Amino acid sequence: MLAEVISIGDELTSGQRLDTNSQWLSERLGELGIRVLYHTTVADELAANVGVFRQAAERVDLILATGGLGPTADDLTRDALAQAAGVPLMLDEPSLAHIKALFARRERPMPERNVVQAMLPDGSRAIPNPHGSAPGIDMVLPRADGGGCRVFSLPGVPAEMREMWSGTVEGELANLSGGRIIRHFRLKCFGVGESDLEAMLPDLIRRGRTPSVGITVSGATITLRITAEGASADACQAAIGPTIETIHGCLGTLVFGEEDDELEHAAARLLQERGATLATAEWGTGGLIARWLTEAPQAAAHYRGGFVATSAESLARLPGVPAGVGEQPPASAEVAAALAAACRDTFHADYGLSVSAFPPFDPQATTPGTVYFGLADKRGVSVKSTPYWGHPDILKTRCAKHALNVLRLALFGRRVSGDKKNLPQRTQRPRRKR
Repeated sequence: MLAEVISIGDELTSGQRLDTNSQWLSERLGELGIRVLYHTTVADELAANVGVFRQAAERVDLILATGGLGPTADDLTRDALAQAAGVPLMLDEPSLAHIKALFARRERPMPERNVVQAMLPDGSRAIPNPHGSAPGIDMVLPRADGGGCRVFSLPGVPAEMREMWSGTVEGELANLSGGRIIRHFRLKCFGVGESDLEAMLPDLIRRGRTPSVGITVSGATITLRITAEGASADACQAAIGPTIETIHGCLGTLVFGEEDDELEHAAARLLQERGATLATAEWGTGGLIARWLTEAPQAAAHYRGGFVATSAESLARLPGVPAGVGEQPPASAEVAAALAAACRDTFHADYGLSVSAFPPFDPQATTPGTVYFGLADKRGVSVKSTPYWGHPDILKTRCAKHALNVLRLALFGRRVSGDKKNLPQRTQRPRRKR
């Protein structure tokens, strides 16, 4: 079964509001084994709405629409569905009774305009909305070939939409989908480029493979998404399991976590497992690492705090930084080493992690600059580096993640390199979420 998700509203097409309903519904449809082929967003204009519904009905089996079911003049979904189906709007008395009762419970008079919310396309069925005045619409749009496309139209208010999905729509679609479901599992990776990582996974990302493996990159983190279809969640998990093991075997410590994990969660778990504490000192990343760690629940008892340097003058004022360090180039191994040692000593932590300043960004440069990371522990200070290369909008995030990865791999007890010499090996896996 193929589906299209339609989001309706001027606030969406104008960019004033982000469409989160389409994402949520697409995830739920995927869990039922229903593949979403299209996302469509349309403004509050009747002819445009009619055209969108008619076009969708010709190319998919199922439409999920949200928005446009309110009582105001720009709420046109019910009218558009009626015109697309070639039927009149009819008053649904049970829906009107529900709307009147809703206003009575709130001790408010019902505006006459709200009656329009009980007007539904002839032949359709109302989808109950327990806590809202807009019933949903369940109907079939005719197709040119004589067939039909099932439509579920829901309010745009996320809380109401989700409740109506769980209470009515999900059960209906579970019957239509024949009991097949889809499950996804995500592995998070860091340390090499997307094409390099793909080359380490022989035949896994091939189209048509079962289960399928997709690869995406966001903020320098690579996500491998494994997808399986089956009769049950257990059957899907059984199909996904061997591919997870293969990926871990191929990539080793390049895999740092699962599902919603970020590098700060992976590093915090390792600190927790080892009973170790951490302090940070950041120049180029401007406190980004500190912010991430304070937001990671696993780090609460293990992150002692940190410094943020903004200039050579501020560097000289940080506790424990030796005199003369501010005279070194801001993007240097010496600065990274001094910051790591100073924050470790000041906060009495087991580890001190630092990031040097960034070299000046030059869009005309033909060779990259270098950013340095310091890691101090009871044995001393080590410094790693990585090329400072790429769009400036991502550099701060990428370097903050690289610093956390330096810490993570050190906690694994492995030698860390700032370049691509981190050859994957089979190592301890992150703990699976349950």
